[in-house]
Amino acid sequence: MSGPQAPADWLTEHRGLLPPGGRALDVACGRGRHALWLAREGFDTLALDRNREALDDLRAEADRQGLTLTAEKRDLESGPPDIEPAGYDVVVVVHYLHRPLVPVLIDALALGGVLVYETFTRAQSARGRPTNPEFLLESGELPRLVRPLEILRQREAEVDGRMLASVIARRGRL
Repeated sequence: MSGPQAPADWLTEHRGLLPPGGRALDVACGRGRHALWLAREGFDTLALDRNREALDDLRAEADRQGLTLTAEKRDLESGPPDIEPAGYDVVVVVHYLHRPLVPVLIDALALGGVLVYETFTRAQSARGRPTNPEFLLESGELPRLVRPLEILRQREAEVDGRMLASVIARRGRL
């Protein structure tokens, strides 16, 4: 699958770094391209977003594909979100940044769980949207944000004409 509805290559190309199955969380899922992929890969998937229409579209597409997943409306920016600590084997965040949420997402990982995170850097603002610095990473910021996780893969580069920072990080034993 390719095109705008395809899951991010950063996620699919690193499938081998993810656990074989378990529970997955897709944060700020939009229309759910990553949640659908996770469900197809055998994960018990929870998709969160604040856009009810997008979630309705996701549920309809999951039904059309015969996939089981849960899609819930949540505003992740208006106070502490209700995300189960140590409840997820995979947490995916693509093209979304709310810095206060990152520690909650780290805590949401089970031991051995993997965080897949990819979003825009400040360099993207020279190319177009997004331009608000609140939603753009400083150079080198993403690996610092996900500490104390073990970084398995990282990059900060131009990818398909967009300036992105990406990490795959694992929660080790405490």
